[in-house]
Order: sequence, then C-alpha cells, then structure tokens
Amino acid sequence: MSHREYLESVLETIRLSKLNAYITLDHEGVRQQAEQVDAGERDGRLAGVPVAVKDAISTKGLRTTCASRMLEHYVPPFDAFVVTRLKEEGAVIVGKTNMDEFSMGTSTETSYFGPTRNPSDLNRVPGGSSGGSAAAVAACEADLALGSDTGGSIRCPASFCGVVGLKPTYGRVSRSGLVAYGNSLEQIGPIARTVAECALLFEVIAGHDPLDSTSAKLPAPQCTSSLDDHLSGTKIGVPKELFGEGVDPIVEAATWKALHTLDDLGASADVISLASLKRALSAYYVLAMSEASSNLARYSGIVYGYRADRDQNWHTTFSEDRAVGFGKEVKRRILLGTYALSAGYYDKYYSKALGARALIQRDFMKAFKTYDALIAPTMPHTAFRIGEKIEDPLALYQVDINTVPVNLANIPALSLPCGRKGKLPIGVQIIGDKFSEAKLLNVAHQLEQNLS
Repeated sequence: MSHREYLESVLETIRLSKLNAYITLDHEGVRQQAEQVDAGERDGRLAGVPVAVKDAISTKGLRTTCASRMLEHYVPPFDAFVVTRLKEEGAVIVGKTNMDEFSMGTSTETSYFGPTRNPSDLNRVPGGSSGGSAAAVAACEADLALGSDTGGSIRCPASFCGVVGLKPTYGRVSRSGLVAYGNSLEQIGPIARTVAECALLFEVIAGHDPLDSTSAKLPAPQCTSSLDDHLSGTKIGVPKELFGEGVDPIVEAATWKALHTLDDLGASADVISLASLKRALSAYYVLAMSEASSNLARYSGIVYGYRADRDQNWHTTFSEDRAVGFGKEVKRRILLGTYALSAGYYDKYYSKALGARALIQRDFMKAFKTYDALIAPTMPHTAFRIGEKIEDPLALYQVDINTVPVNLANIPALSLPCGRKGKLPIGVQIIGDKFSEAKLLNVAHQLEQNLS
C-alpha cells in the first residue's frame, strides 16, 4: 500500500467517525504530502506517518482555534517549533484536534465545536484537555498525536482512551507556538498507541529552542535505544496520597497489578508518603487560573480575538466581545484568577499557593534521591459520562487530583494502559525526576511488554 492509499484510508476513517476528534482537517495538504513521500521527496523518521496536532499548537496556514469562538477564524502565519520538527522528519499533519477551550477542562466538553466522544464508549468523555488527540490515536484516526499538559491534559485522556501519553519535564520540549494557558506549568508532549512510538515522537520534538526562554539547553534525548534495559535493582516509590479517597478499587487493583509485574521483572516497590500532595489541587488551581487570567487578557476583540459587529465605547466593547467570545469555563477561570491576583488577596491566595508548590517540589526531590520512579493511578476512576460532571466545576477539578502535582513540580510523567473496567481503559501513571524521560519510557516499555 502506498502512503497516499494509507492516508486516504485514515481520512475515510475520520469521515465515518462519530468521535468529533478533529476541528480542522487538511485534506489537500495530506494528499500532497503523501504524494511527496511516495515520490521520495519527503523523508525522515516519520516519513508518511499521519500525525494529529492539538488545536492549541500553531500551524502555518492551518486554522488554530483553541476550540474557542474567540479564535474561530485564526490562521497562524508560523509553525510551532514542534510542528517544524515534525515536518523536518517527514510527518504528515492530518489536522487539528478538538480540546477543552483554551485547554481549560478535563473532559473535552468545553469546546466551542462540541464534545469529543470516547472511542471505547461514545456516551463517555475522552478526558481532557487533549481529548481529541488521544481519541484520534485510539481510534486509528492518526498514528501519533501531540497534546499539551498543564495539569494532566495529556495523561488524563491517555488514561481514559487507553493510549500512551507523556508529559515531559518542563523545558524539555519547546513551548514556542503553543497558545499559553499556564506558562509555568504547561508542556507539549507525545501521544501514541505504544511506548516505542511515544519514545520516537518524543525524540523528534524535544530539544533546545532559542525562541523559548524556558527551553533547557540540553541535546535531543535518545530514548528508543534504551527501551530494553533490564529493571533489576530499579526502586519504585508508591505515594499513598495518590491512592486516597475517591480512587476506584478496580483502578487501584489494576495499579497494584502493574506494580507486581514490575516486581517480577526485578524492580522493588515501597509505599511512601509525600505529605505536601494534599495541598496540590488547591495550589494548582490558584496558580493556573491566575496565569490564565493574565494570558487571556490579550483577547480583547480589538487586536486579537472575536469582535462583535457593533462598536461602542471601549469598556462596553471589551466586555461584550469577551462575554460572547469565551465559554463559561474560561470566563470562570479568568474571574477566579483575577480575584486571586487582586489587591488584598494576592498574599492570601497566590503567594500561599507558591509556597505550597515549593513544598511539593521539595518532597518530590527528596523522594527521587531514593527512588528511580514513582507509580500511582493516572486518574482516580475511568471515563465518566458526557454531561455527568460539566455542571459541577468542583467535581471536574477533583478528577485532576493525581495529575496536577507533576506539573507543579515540573517533572515528567507518563500514562500507560494497565487494564480495563468493563470496556473502559485504566491508566497507570509513572512519575520520574527531572529529565529522566528515557528511564520512564524504559520502565513503561517493560511493563507494556509484560502486562497480561
């Protein structure tokens, strides 16, 4: 089968799909690139591979909406660093995937373009905010995908959809061209059906970028060559705080089955305590919402974003454009973040959240002096029904309880399928020290090969 024929079959799969995984497709671009690969004019490690890109990542000449009415018609004049890397390696970008609006959500239900559905059960969410990317990979609507992770937005949908998702160390992958939500928290990362494919995509997109001041000045990682390293002597920590109230017993049992499998492979595990994690969820939402309120201030409808048809005074125009251009959840987070940063409340909320973050970072650093990796459930339960939690923001925020500590600590973590509850996938989360992605991917690969 030629690359053109294969990519046509992928486009046909998408056409027949009921998932709503994509916001924008590049039919003509896909066919043109496929023909170039078949003619030998495009090559590289991903030559002819269909890749989906989250709609918060800039693609030159291809609409980038962040799943918001505010950017419904925005077509970037430049590629994000990671998109440039994909193109250099011959990847074929199929289109831009659905997501929670401006990456704010856990279910891909806040999208202006409608919710994405879970490939395992069309009545359930795929997770968020990178739900379209994970659903597309799980349903063979792309071979690989890019997501971004601010508080679990790669790992959550990877867990709910039964695929592999890696949130890299902060600074390991350039954020240049990523529409900002929480600058100090977010990272672009790979989503794939296997650990080996995830490792390859990570190698392609990682590396120093002088256009990103937070980009680590480190050489591109080499992970695929170390996926078969033995695990004898590997020490695993099991933070008891990530097995707390609300964790489904079936999810907990699947996680312990993964731990027992690692034990059979020569690793050893100890239950440990990271007491500061009890502060993580509240600290995360104060910090993330505060950063969001600042980042989204640029969308006034005057220079950037949705503009109503009528012109009034500046204050009225600004308010009306944002009221219509943003969805309910985005407006909620802007308001709460502005409140946390306001005079009289900065010290009460934002400053205390920074202090809690420092404690969390310290506890993780201490744990990694003893342990090579930490393991816990990715999500406390399997995918919930569409509409089940969307009207209860606090219930949605609680779903992130096991993923947000990693973003606060700026360390890497990976979600790997480890079982099912009925037909719904369960993910195990493997957490590592800064820049230890090669080690995490090796542990995940060994686990993937040996889980029955």
